[in-house]
Amino acid sequence: MWIACRLIEECVSRSVIKKSVSLNRCGSVSRIIQSLKNRKFSFKSGFRVASPANVARAKAILQSEFPYTISARCINKEWFNVPLEKVWQIFCDNLTLTHETHGLQIHSFVMMSNHFHLLASTPNANISQCMLHFMTRSSKALTKAGNRINETFAGRHYKCVLSEYNYFLNAYKYNYRNPVAAGLCERVEDYAYSTLPMKLGLLEKKIPLNEDTLLNEDREGILKWLNTAPDPELLEAARTAFKRPFFKSKNKRDSGQPILGPKDLI
Repeated sequence: MWIACRLIEECVSRSVIKKSVSLNRCGSVSRIIQSLKNRKFSFKSGFRVASPANVARAKAILQSEFPYTISARCINKEWFNVPLEKVWQIFCDNLTLTHETHGLQIHSFVMMSNHFHLLASTPNANISQCMLHFMTRSSKALTKAGNRINETFAGRHYKCVLSEYNYFLNAYKYNYRNPVAAGLCERVEDYAYSTLPMKLGLLEKKIPLNEDTLLNEDREGILKWLNTAPDPELLEAARTAFKRPFFKSKNKRDSGQPILGPKDLI
């Protein structure tokens, strides 16, 4: 079932939950996950209902109903010997500018040693303009900082439309767990080059972020869920699905059903 709204405002930015479930009282990660699945959302009227056929016809997948998960990789194994603190500041500055000039709504951002993960929405249906602006300015700044003349990013970036709320949750967890999976930290909240510590008040807020109602409602429960390693098969299915224009999981060999469906969480 397709969500009849812009998740940019409703799923993360505003408290629109009809029935709130206290995750702190769940007692186990499995119950935390079930509580997330059971949440019901109400949406503003007047928003166009996007059908699969209507959205798929958009050549560049320019839409305002659903968020995107976006990733891009550096052509090197690292950001050209530019100190990570400097790279982080460049990205923060240019995300802020893209928000101000193009209306990009930022849900989360995680910078790794040679790539980044961005969870964002576009109320103006202008994801191509947003990413062109952000990546061009960032590339120029990184080239200057590294005293180089070559390009920064390896080819085009991946962007995946998250047309179901659980797809959004899976991207939310996958992105924030990236540093943990890479062995850079033990807990998601300990990684400095992520917007999560900003949301938790642990680091200075350098990026204009949409309100995170998940954390605001139950910080302890959500952190427990984020810090729980997902099933490897589900994780791999999510990783593959995020590289497609629309989130689409690989199928199970025995049943032909998606490994990671609209009701599943990693």
